[in-house]
Amino acid sequence: MRLYTGWLLGAMCLASASVAAAPQDDLDRCLATLEPQALKQGISADGFTRLTAGLTPDLSVLPLLDAQPEFTTPLWDYLAALVDTQRVDDGRARLSLHRDLLATVSAQYGVDPATIVAVWGVESDYGRVFGKRPLLQSLATLSCNGRRQPFFRGELLALLRLLDAGELQAEGLTGSWAGAFGHTQFMPSTYARIAVDGDGDGRRDLVASIPDALASTANYLAKAGWRTGQPWGLEVKLPTGFNASLAGRTQRKPLAAWRALGIVPVAGGALAPDGLPADSNAALLLPTGATGPAWLVFRNYDAIYAYNAAESYALAIATLSDRLRGGPGIVAAWPTDDPGIGRSERRELQTLLLARGHDIGAADGMIGTATRRAIQIEQQRLGWTATDGRAGQRILTALRSAPPIPIPSTTTMPASTVFTLPPNHARLVQSPAGPGAALPKVEGLSLGTVQGFPVWKVDTPFASAAISVFGGQLLSYVPKGGKDLLWLSPSAQPMPTPIRGGSPVCWPYFGRQGQGTDVPSHGFVRNVAWTLKEARREADGTVLLTLTPPPLDNLVLRLTMQLRIGRTLEQRLITENSGSQPVSFTQALHNYFRVDDATAVDVQGLDGLTYLDKFENYATPRVQQGDWNLRDPRDPGRSDRIYTGAGGRYVLKDPGLKRRIEVTTQGSRSLVAWNPGQAGAAGMADVGAGWRNYVCLEAANAGPDVITLPAGASHTLTQTFRVLPL
Repeated sequence: MRLYTGWLLGAMCLASASVAAAPQDDLDRCLATLEPQALKQGISADGFTRLTAGLTPDLSVLPLLDAQPEFTTPLWDYLAALVDTQRVDDGRARLSLHRDLLATVSAQYGVDPATIVAVWGVESDYGRVFGKRPLLQSLATLSCNGRRQPFFRGELLALLRLLDAGELQAEGLTGSWAGAFGHTQFMPSTYARIAVDGDGDGRRDLVASIPDALASTANYLAKAGWRTGQPWGLEVKLPTGFNASLAGRTQRKPLAAWRALGIVPVAGGALAPDGLPADSNAALLLPTGATGPAWLVFRNYDAIYAYNAAESYALAIATLSDRLRGGPGIVAAWPTDDPGIGRSERRELQTLLLARGHDIGAADGMIGTATRRAIQIEQQRLGWTATDGRAGQRILTALRSAPPIPIPSTTTMPASTVFTLPPNHARLVQSPAGPGAALPKVEGLSLGTVQGFPVWKVDTPFASAAISVFGGQLLSYVPKGGKDLLWLSPSAQPMPTPIRGGSPVCWPYFGRQGQGTDVPSHGFVRNVAWTLKEARREADGTVLLTLTPPPLDNLVLRLTMQLRIGRTLEQRLITENSGSQPVSFTQALHNYFRVDDATAVDVQGLDGLTYLDKFENYATPRVQQGDWNLRDPRDPGRSDRIYTGAGGRYVLKDPGLKRRIEVTTQGSRSLVAWNPGQAGAAGMADVGAGWRNYVCLEAANAGPDVITLPAGASHTLTQTFRVLPL
């Protein structure tokens, strides 16, 4: 059905070479050549123009053509990632939750529920991971660049037909780098041919409708030759001295022939699988050689294989389906002394690395460059000859027994993080001014007000935004056709009180962070007027702004903020040390994310991280278990935590607004999760009942995560927001 398991490629974080961006006009010329073909296939001229307008190339997809995990990852790692305890438990829960639906689908198409759910689990982790690349952009790029352009042009045209006909909506439609999308990752041409209406609402929707996705998956397998009631295969044991050249999916023999060669089920007994006719043909699979696990596979294995033509992929679906039926999993040992590990074990490994002082971001089970570097360091400490940075059983076992490195039990900062109040700060605060410089002549940039605060307003083809002159504070970011990502207090106090809401800039210290009461909380730049230094507009309409706070007397640190407003919102804080000595500082971008109900949201990306809790006076380091939310019985309805050793990616899931807000960070070692709760908010004039309508997730370097900046050096904290459908 499709050729690529795109989400797994991201999960395993395979490195790809950077590719220089092709000129925009190359893509435009290529798309122009496709228009006549599109019109011949029934796509309207207006639809083609509308759907391809503004598309930009993303050449980062090209190296992925030759880095598919099905063909580049050892099978024991591939299956450990896809058929782990978490996926089995989640799959069994889905079987129970959708029992009636699956019974109906199975009766209609003849495919058993466990196999249908196994495809769902492998393809999107049961709807958790659809892929984050804009589908039109990826397919347009692949249609006009690299190898296999004819194949991808067919998929692009199929997608355009679906969009032009109104079966799908282009806005927010994302998927894998190769164009697969939805719960069970159909390619557009397969969607057009195979997708069915499983919920009876009159339309096919494999993105938002689980019944449609599961029924369509069963329909695909049925059309691929699935035989009702028959097994896909079984694990077997080879006799000593077996001729391995007889193996291969296309080398079929009758079951009687395999029995005559001495092949028996690995669990013992006769080679006569239940539900299989005695005269059936079978093929022998030895994917890791004659010393590894072996399987005899039947016709239903071929149907699974048709979904994605790779042995490792088909084995993942098949073995997961066995586990969902209650089977024991693969019995034979892999031919390696270092088998792969699943997500819970990966999170455990990352937690051990964090405890040993490695700055690897969140313990999220995603093995990226930082985790591999940390593993290499530990392999070197252990005196291993091979220091390949691989996350496997061997390094996990070694670190479990390694002497622990104590976690700091206090957030007391060294004196070098304490700043004196700049002599000119009081004057700057008492006389906040409007924009001091003439507004650059940039399309989409204007001056205005929001709740009485002077702002720079930005309007692009993709989103609008407002940035307050007072505090240089992002107050609003609204994707086109969507709702504001940020909450702004309707009772925000007049200047010079700092604005409650948006994304305040806390700098050069967070909270008090070792400061006395003679300085304002959260730094010097929240209640002074900023200057717009530069503005420009990119070819696609994205707007870039550069802003600075006023010079602060006796402060050698200099701050610049850059904002990139387009399909995503990117914000950068650049701190430079203009002095002759190192300076230590802390900082935060104090994001107030708008939510429907703060008590109903969940935030992924914090599981396994150590945090310090202000409500416990930062006394005892604790470890986050699972997703963060305000329903923790130890801390109901409120939170004030500094997650240390953090960074990377967080996802706020808001069921009320039916969206996910993805936050990615760089140069951030901490995340602050804050909401005062009902009791705390009652004493805050600019919050009150509004506490339910926001959650603060703050990209930071705070608590014990202090930045020490050498003389002449700079540090950049970057955060990027992206909104996705739930």
